[in-house]
Formats: sequence, structure tokens, C-alpha cells
Amino acid sequence: MTGPAAPPGRLVHLLFVLQLVSMGAMEMSGPFWPVHLRALTGSDALFGFAGVAVYVGPMLGIVLTSAFWGRVGDRHGHQLMMIRALLGLALTQLALAHAADVWTILALRFVQGACAGYIAPAQAYGVGITAPERRARLFAYLQVATNVGSLAGAVAGGAILDNASFYWINVSAALLCGLCAAAVALWLPRQPEVAAGTAPRPVAAPVATPVPPASVLPGLLLVLGLLLVSRTITQTPFALYVHETFGVDNWLTGLCYGLQALGFVLSAALWARHFERRGQADVLRRMTWVAAGCVALTAAAAGTHSFALFAALHLAWGVLLGATTPVLMALISKAAGTLRQGHVLGIAQSVSQFSSIAGIALGGLLMQRVGLQYTYGWVALAYGLAVLAMLAIRRASARQPLGGNAHVR
Repeated sequence: MTGPAAPPGRLVHLLFVLQLVSMGAMEMSGPFWPVHLRALTGSDALFGFAGVAVYVGPMLGIVLTSAFWGRVGDRHGHQLMMIRALLGLALTQLALAHAADVWTILALRFVQGACAGYIAPAQAYGVGITAPERRARLFAYLQVATNVGSLAGAVAGGAILDNASFYWINVSAALLCGLCAAAVALWLPRQPEVAAGTAPRPVAAPVATPVPPASVLPGLLLVLGLLLVSRTITQTPFALYVHETFGVDNWLTGLCYGLQALGFVLSAALWARHFERRGQADVLRRMTWVAAGCVALTAAAAGTHSFALFAALHLAWGVLLGATTPVLMALISKAAGTLRQGHVLGIAQSVSQFSSIAGIALGGLLMQRVGLQYTYGWVALAYGLAVLAMLAIRRASARQPLGGNAHVR
């Protein structure tokens, strides 16, 4: 199925809306899985395992399949991969609504990740209709959609849970993802017009493109992974930490969870412009200062007993996070060349998910072994380690530049 022809700018705006709605649908349940799982099991050991696995499962599914789906998208079109992913999300969310057993939920969450993986094909589709010099803004724009959806979805999920049951969170998410799949099929053309300045799609045998220096992608992927590990340590213990430390209602928990996303939304486009034409070594230098700021903010969050201050720190943390993923993804996309976007962005998505798995597993382990009260102290320590690692990478790049003189264009 193909949609009507549309200007690339309009298509990018449609991608924004689709990503906002679909990711918001998934975040409706995001912060509340531990609360739901605790009601389904009386075993502390099983709850500790399930509280981590419910987040790790879909990420592991994405790690194992994202590069494969990216290659399929490169050959057959990224619009089809978006439809497949959204239908996978809709069907698995509907199945989760009727699952009353912990092990069934965990199995379905893994299947959800393996069948879905919406973000990578949406990014690859967007790259195909965006001029290279605006690529950093594209990734920032789509990340803004994800984070606006995260804010709205978390608040909506908390409101549903305060007034109904977890069942209705999953049913609502399934309906929204199904509507997004229909919108992609109807309104996004399978072969969109190529934006001015982008390479045309090959119609015969692909022309070989220069292979980027071997050091570029591993270094960028390592930095991306380190920052995501630090960011995701709070995923499993977040709702329980807020309830235990501040004793607020679920909707306030959801609001605080979403404030990080709001900070990202407010800053991402500005950061994208700031980094747009800087070389990779300069980007890493500035990322080091951003990570140091994250150390300070999360250390302050660890020491406060004021919910208002805690929420404000989450907002400021989100502002700093706006400088990380979109800019790094733009550099990775540029290093990929024109014919490997789906594959390389799929690898980047796998690295992102693997790093998130590591962070979530670490957060769950620390929650069980050390205690909830130390959660944000561990986050600050993890960011400190990321700062040290980036300093080491910068020293190495001074001897052998990570990306030569390449700039985001």
C-alpha cells in the first residue's frame, strides 16, 4: 500500500506525529510495570527478576533482530518495516492486556521487541527524505516526538491506573499503535520524493560507496552506549523509589517520570543547532561537559527529600540529555553512507537497546542488593565513569582522530 505523494517536509511532520503517538502509547505502561508485577507475585525473588526482565525482554528482542530488519528495510522499503513494527506493538499490547501470569508477560514482552523495533526504520525513512545538512535536526525532531510521547504517555498511564486497571493501559496502547499502522499505510508513500541534496535511491546495481574509517563507528557507538547505561539505571526502581521516598500519587510519579522527557523536548533542537557543524572530536569534548553536568544533577537528586526539587532536577537532567542521542545518531548516520542507513541505524538501535539492558539490569540488581535509597547515587557514579571513559577516548583520538575532519552536514 502506498500513500499519496507529499512534500518531504510534510512527511517529516507526519513522522513526528506517528512517533509521538506510538511511543506515548508504549510509555503509558512504562513506569508502572513493577507496580503491576508486584500485584501478580508474592515472591520477592521472582518479583526482583521480573521487574528487570519486563524491561530487558523487549530490548533483547530488538538487539537480536534490529540489524536484520534494517537490512530488509534497505532492500524492500522502510515504510513496510514501520507498518510491521506498529502492528507487532498493537498485537502484543493486546495480548499483554489479557495476560495474568508473570511468565506469560515476560515472554510477550520479548516477542514484542523481536517483532517491533519501530524507531530504526522511522529514522532511516526520515534520512531518505531529509537533506544531509539537516540530519542532526531530524534526529532531534524525532527524539522530541519520543520524549513528548513519553511525558504524555506516562501521565496518561498514571491517570488510568488511578481510576481503572492496568488492563485498560494495554488496551489503549494497542488501539493507538493500530491506528498509527493504518496511518503509515495510508499516508506515507512507500517510495517518497528524495529531498534536495540527498543521494537518489539506486535503481540498478548499487554503486559502491566509500567505506568510512574503521575507528569512526565503534567509537561513536561506545559513547552512545555509555551514556545510555547511565541514563537507564533508574528505569526499574523509579516508581518504587518515588513512592517510598516522597509518597506521592501515581499521576505525580508519571509526571515526574515525564519531566525528563520534557527537558529533552525543550533543549534538543537547540543542542542540534549548536553541534550541527562541529567535528567529532569537538562533539566528544563538549559531551564530556554534558556528562559532568549529569553527575552533578543526579548527585543532587540522590540527596534531596523534596519532591519539588527532585522533579526540577529531573527536568534539568532532561535538558542535558537533549545534547546526547540526536547528535550522536546524526554522526553515526553520516558515517554509514547512503546505502547502509537501515543496517547501520539498526546496529545503533541494537547498541542502544543492549546498553539500556545493561543499565536496567544494573539498576534492578542494585535495588535488590543495596536498596532503593541509593539509586541516584549509583547513577551519578555511572555518569562519572562515562566522563572518565570519554576523556580516555579523547586522548586516543588526539593520536588517531576518531572521525578525521568529518562534520555533521
